[in-house]
Order: sequence, then C-alpha cells, then structure tokens
Amino acid sequence: MADQSVDITEGCRLPVLRKNQENEDEWPLAEILSVKDISGKNLYYVHYIDFNKRLDEWVTPDRLDIKKLQFPKKEAKTPMKNGLPGSRPSSPERDVVRESPFFIASASSSWKNGTSSIQRHLIPPQPGRKRKSCGGTDEDSQDSSDGIPSAPRMTGSLVSDRSHDDIVTRMKNIDCIELGRHRLKPWYFSPYPQELTSLPILYLCEFCLKYLKSLKCLQRHLTKCNLRHPPGNEIYRKGTISFFEIDGRKNKAYSQNLCLLAKCFLDHKTLYYDTDPFLFYVMTEYDSKGFHIVGYFSKEKESTEDYNVACILTLPPYQRRGYGKLLIEFSYELSKVEGKTGTPEKPLSDLGLLSYRSYWSQTILEILMDLKSENGERPQITINEISEITSVKKEDVISTLQYLNLINYYKGQYILTLSEDIVEGHERAMEKRHLRIDPKCLHFTPKDWSKRGKW
Repeated sequence: MADQSVDITEGCRLPVLRKNQENEDEWPLAEILSVKDISGKNLYYVHYIDFNKRLDEWVTPDRLDIKKLQFPKKEAKTPMKNGLPGSRPSSPERDVVRESPFFIASASSSWKNGTSSIQRHLIPPQPGRKRKSCGGTDEDSQDSSDGIPSAPRMTGSLVSDRSHDDIVTRMKNIDCIELGRHRLKPWYFSPYPQELTSLPILYLCEFCLKYLKSLKCLQRHLTKCNLRHPPGNEIYRKGTISFFEIDGRKNKAYSQNLCLLAKCFLDHKTLYYDTDPFLFYVMTEYDSKGFHIVGYFSKEKESTEDYNVACILTLPPYQRRGYGKLLIEFSYELSKVEGKTGTPEKPLSDLGLLSYRSYWSQTILEILMDLKSENGERPQITINEISEITSVKKEDVISTLQYLNLINYYKGQYILTLSEDIVEGHERAMEKRHLRIDPKCLHFTPKDWSKRGKW
C-alpha cells in the first residue's frame, strides 16, 4: 500500500503488482511516467521495466510497493565521441558462405561436427550507423543479435525516432476503439486529435476508417458512406480473403486514417502525413456486409534498400490465426512478380520478428526438403539459388540458417544438416498452416515508378 505522505513523482521506480499470463501475482520493477488526481485519489501510469510498452497501464496506490521506492537519479552529461562510421572490410569467409554450394545432410549422415569455422553472426550491424525504421517496435537489440543487418532509411510515413520519445508519446492516449463488430484496446500512443482522447470509446468506420466521437455520429456517417471495401484495386481474391492495393497519393485520407489506426499497435513511430511515396496492401475478409479489414502492409513505391515491406500489422482480433504469415507471404509473392528479392525494414517489432522468423524458416526448409539427390550424391544448393526461388534477400536466408543452426563446416565445405527434430517440427508446423497464397489468384502488374514523375 502506498504511503500518501511519500511524494511519488514521475521518474520514480518501484515494484508494482500485476497479473502475469498465468494470472499469478508478480511484482516487477516499474517506472512512474505520469500521475493524475481523480476525486482526490492519485492514479499512476507505469511502465514495467524490461516489458513491452503495450503492457503499460494506470494503477491505484494499493498496487505500489513503497518500501522499495527509488527516486530518479540526475543524469550525468557524458562527452560525445567524435568519429565517422567506419567502412567494414569484406570478409573472405562471408563471401565463401554466400557463394559456395551447400550440401544437404540428413540426421543419419556420418560426419563429425567439430570443425565448424562459421560464426554465429556473419553479418553484424555496422557500428556508428543510426537507424530509422518503419518496421516495428522497440526490440532493436533483439534484432541485431540475430545477425539481421540494419540499414539507414531516408523517408517514411511511420518512422522510428527515439530522440522525440517524450512523455506524451510514451503513454496510451486512446482507451478503446470500436471498429465494426470489434472493440480494440490500443497498445501505444497514436496522434488522434486531442479532443478525442478523453472519450471512453473512439468510433471508426470500418470501411473508410474515418474516426468519429460518438455512436450517433457513426450511424449518421454510415448512411452517407458508400464504401463497402477499401478504396483502390482488388488484386487478389481466394475464398473470403481479398487484397486491395491502395495508392497513398490517390487515396490520401484513407491512407492517413490507416496510419493513425496502425500507430495504436506499432511502437516508436513518428506519424507523417505524407503518404504519397507509399502503396498500402490491405487484407480483408468478406461477408454479406462487405470487406472487413484484417491487416495490412505498406511499401515504398521506390526503395533503394530493396525493402518490400515498410509497416506490417495484423489487427489484434485476427492475430494468432495465420493472417500475419499470409501478409508476409503475399509481400514476397509481389516481389516474385517484380523479379526482385525483398526484405522488411529493420528493426522489426517483437511480434513481427517472430512472424518473419517463422515464415523464413518454413519457406527455406520447404525448399531444402524438396531437393532431390542426383547420381547418389548429396543434393547441392547455393544461397543465391534459395534467394532467387523464394525472393527472400540473401542476408535473411543466412540469418535464418544460422538461427536454425543448420550450417556446419566439414572437410572444407559448408553442409546444411537437417536433424529429425527439425524435420518433424517443420512437418507439424506445415500441418497447422492452412492459409496460403495462391499465385494463380494474384492479378498484379508492377509499375515502374521511376518513370512516373513524382509518383
């Protein structure tokens, strides 16, 4: 129980009672981000240290362990180090890994795994390079530790920028969103107009995504809104699943509303209203009332870094049902039609990283398990060949093979070893994966945006 005589202010840290996934009590350390007074009683907005920000919440004083209160420390100013980002020398070993063929060995193959000279991280992030991203939340360290390289980004509609991470944007400002038949609890801050943030429920038209302050306003809007699907071209339909391609310049209002909604579930973003350089691919589920938004991804019309996804999101009511992987698969199908390899912008969010790792693993294992031996010899394949077949960028192929711990060095050559556990795990995962993209149902013609002036 908090002692009312102790002045608990912003920046203080102390254990706070919360329920974990097993509905058990725990007391993780938390930081006080804000304090507000309601009818003479203080409420505290807390961020649990080492927990994702979507778990931040308002708590009552009885959930604070005042005995272990830590007051904020004054930050000491440290001198900045001068220096330019260094160029990274090419690694002979890395070149060998990229271009040499891999031999596929089964679990029963007789060879000793003792001479592996390949490092866990073949492609570490370059030191001294700052990163702006449109791809996810605050799990930067998790991404870099997986050997997934990051690169600088120049433009974006949702760009990560920690220098602007002030106290306002660290706090959820919308309590609840009603979107069609779903009520959503936002995870993060989104810059909706200030006058809407005090409402108990923010109402959105599920077809045009316009935000309204009351149910009555929504009902009046629905009598005038003619949309029953996202604006733009329907480029894919199979069963009840459709994808619509939306130009951020031609459908600016819809694109901006989509960004505002997405920001509720994507962390560490600065929302820009310039959606012109972007295409939005919205996945919907059809019923008798219309096409209901399930998720989306955006991509730049022209990307110098081979990005095929800028932001990607499956709305919470549709998560853990295979839709996220379907969005990822669709983004690579577009890359195949374009004749390119692609990669999502880094760093990815924690959930995004899990989805991409799972997709890359299943896609690459599918290729490896389908390889046939010739003349009784082990089948061979190169990184380039895997990349060309899947449209997954070479760096992502390498990082996935490392993550699965498949690469070994034996008698002067690199070998991919598929253990029984890996094979059985892959087969179980594929049995559960019912949603797949059918390339025959895709009607998509790539545009050369470099010849179209300013988009």
